[in-house]
Amino acid sequence: MIQISALPAFTDNYIWLLQDHNTQRCAVVDPGDAAPVQAWLAAHPGWVLSDILITHHHHDHVGGVELLKSATDATVYGPASERIPARDVALKDNDRVSVLGWEFDVLAVPGHTLGHIAFYHHGLLFCGDTLFAAGCGRLFEGTAEQMYTSLNRLAALPEDTLVYCTHEYTLSNLRFAVAVEPGNPHTVERLGKVTQMRESGIMTLPSTLALEKLTNPFLRAGETSIKQKVDERSGADNSSPSAVFAALRAWKDKF
Repeated sequence: MIQISALPAFTDNYIWLLQDHNTQRCAVVDPGDAAPVQAWLAAHPGWVLSDILITHHHHDHVGGVELLKSATDATVYGPASERIPARDVALKDNDRVSVLGWEFDVLAVPGHTLGHIAFYHHGLLFCGDTLFAAGCGRLFEGTAEQMYTSLNRLAALPEDTLVYCTHEYTLSNLRFAVAVEPGNPHTVERLGKVTQMRESGIMTLPSTLALEKLTNPFLRAGETSIKQKVDERSGADNSSPSAVFAALRAWKDKF
């Protein structure tokens, strides 16, 4: 039995903690800060941090790796084509790793960064800053076409997959989603629920791919209503879904 919980970090990051209660071994995903992980370990004597999974090289995802590695000797997994501190295992697309007895498929999802990867175990997706609840990551290194392809790859996973992204951006993302699709009842309903959750201090993750397909405009770039809205706003005919996606991402950057 593996339990997954969130360790809040910085202002809106989540470090995902996987706990194997049979062995008292645990793993973390994207520890940008060592302190929350160290505090949890100190509060749970007997537990051992055995694995650290990294999706990409940004500091708010890797800043705590070296300290945790030196304190615990955990195995650090990260993308092969990015500079990941203290990395032991360099991962490429379609690799497979075993963590706490679970097999994870490694998926290359470039866009936010060029070497960004995601970890998928049936029913679970750790996707870093590629797919967010109701949104997607900014294009810091990759192209819109790359990110659109990456998002489609994730969207093709089973709809009941739980989406564990790394930031609490859901409320602001849904405000944008409603601006893009004001007539989408699923998005409007989700915005209401998430607004109440955040007012009560409740985290909005994980999401599900089924919910994202209903409410995330970046997974809905092929919808006629979204194309019409984007064309109207940009004054251009965005002839392909990837062009619609690019225009959506540019709009969100200034929203």
